[in-house]
Amino acid sequence: MKSYLMPHDDMPFWMFRGSASSVHQIGKALRMGLLTYCVAVPSLGTSLAKSEKAHYLKLASRRYAWGNPDLPTESAVSCALLSLALEVSTEIADSPETEEEEDHVLVLNLSNFSEVLAAYDYLLVDFYAPWCTPCRDLLPEFAKAAEQLKAESSQIRLAKVNATEEHHLARQFKIRVFPTIKLFKNGDTSCPMDYTDGREAKDIVEWMKKRIQPSLIILEDAAAVQSLVDSNEVSVIGIFKDARSANVENFTAAAECMDDIPFGITYSDDTFSKYQLDKDSIILFKKFDEGRNNFDGEITKMNVIHFVNRHRLPLVIEFNEQTAPKIFASQLKTHLLLFLPKSSPDSEDQINNFKKAAENFREIIFFIIIDSDRNENKGILNFFALEKEDCPTLRLISMETEMVKYKPESDELTSEKIEEFCKQFLEGKFNYHLVSQEIPDDWDKGPVKVLVGKNFEKVAFDEKTNVFVNFYAPWCTECKKIASIWNELGETYKDHENIIIAKIDASVNEVDSVMVHSFPTLMYFPAGPDKKIIEYHGIRTLEGFEKFLDSGGHEGAREVSHLEVVDENEELELETETEEDSGKEK
Repeated sequence: MKSYLMPHDDMPFWMFRGSASSVHQIGKALRMGLLTYCVAVPSLGTSLAKSEKAHYLKLASRRYAWGNPDLPTESAVSCALLSLALEVSTEIADSPETEEEEDHVLVLNLSNFSEVLAAYDYLLVDFYAPWCTPCRDLLPEFAKAAEQLKAESSQIRLAKVNATEEHHLARQFKIRVFPTIKLFKNGDTSCPMDYTDGREAKDIVEWMKKRIQPSLIILEDAAAVQSLVDSNEVSVIGIFKDARSANVENFTAAAECMDDIPFGITYSDDTFSKYQLDKDSIILFKKFDEGRNNFDGEITKMNVIHFVNRHRLPLVIEFNEQTAPKIFASQLKTHLLLFLPKSSPDSEDQINNFKKAAENFREIIFFIIIDSDRNENKGILNFFALEKEDCPTLRLISMETEMVKYKPESDELTSEKIEEFCKQFLEGKFNYHLVSQEIPDDWDKGPVKVLVGKNFEKVAFDEKTNVFVNFYAPWCTECKKIASIWNELGETYKDHENIIIAKIDASVNEVDSVMVHSFPTLMYFPAGPDKKIIEYHGIRTLEGFEKFLDSGGHEGAREVSHLEVVDENEELELETETEEDSGKEK
């Protein structure tokens, strides 16, 4: 290829990755006027390595902003792109050299993660544990979805990571429950999107196809802006003067990370006039609270993302299936929960007091209402060791400190008492709240010793004994599956001189030394003065447990100071319990 069409130097790079189909999409974008210039690299023949060809292709396009009125129409632009596409299309379709695949699902590890990520526009990654029941249930559906998308020559690929082996990746992406599924776009690891839809193949395919729709809605004038705002609960509007600016590029990048909220973009003069603006601006519109938030600060991708996450939810929000993903995705990690029956005649006054107190802690503490009347919230009450009779009441939880819970000293629900509780927490004036049942009279009579919060430390850290503890929850399906095996294990070692088999209902008992995020969690406390804690990661069979104990806690073990990664998805278990309870009620 001898001819060139060089871009202007003042235009920012748009790093392009993708398959041959993506090259043709760029051609379509050029013809539609969404891209202006493309430089054709003269030598992309077989003499270049795959990585070099990919590098040149990434430099082959420069992005021009959406909706710019001065779009060039030179046919040479499309011709240059077409020549480039024809020359490199077969090469771009090649897979990374280190790529592994099982049932159409890419297998990722630390050594190939970055390379595979760079090779695909959209990569949906399942972080799983081999023994996790929901993980095992998901894998065949995940494979079906992967096969369908691959057959359609989609830009989307599905991949999986065994997080129990790839600890570095699990820590990097803060994997705390299994399975966790994240979507990576265009090789960007800064803001992967959590998958929160159904677990069947059709759900995965439909969700992913929605994700590849355009991130921005082009708004021609102020009327179009108003129409978008009126038709959505929350919307984000970017109002810019220069379509080629870095501000537009950063706004677009943020939109691509947040496709559950409509992002609109406009360059129209009447929009500047309507909102009395004289510079590039971003406005979040919402049909609650103050109604509008203006972005203030440097327009960068992450600043825009943080701005939207900070203001997209109401000051006070009720927890339910629709709001849960948004609550957990919020930048606010300190949550104050008001548990109350909304059917109570006093509930309206209590909620109003809650809202009044929330006004003084905006962007500091997230105020959340839990309706204790709803059967779907039973699992949350269990997690806080609450019964319906305990409501109304307050609990505060810090999501950044291993989900530590705090309980107010007063039961009063006036706005003044709620504010006082929040201030005491922020000033560090009281210790966190650990719940515990009373010690049973016969706790040590059976082969499996029954521990509660009040006797845990004394038993688990006895310097003369090795203690193997099952942290369980009565409603957990996986816990029920290993219960009989745990009883057999207790029988096997009931006469052992220095091994104790124990269990603790961690849904209603908490201990300072171990933070349990999901169930079951199996921990080994070896004899000695060091107070070591070893997490069991082996197979959950009688033989596996015996081998672990007979090896002194080495087979299938990982020493931890606290739980970094967990082995079961508590939320899925809660859903299962709710479905079972609903079925019984019917």
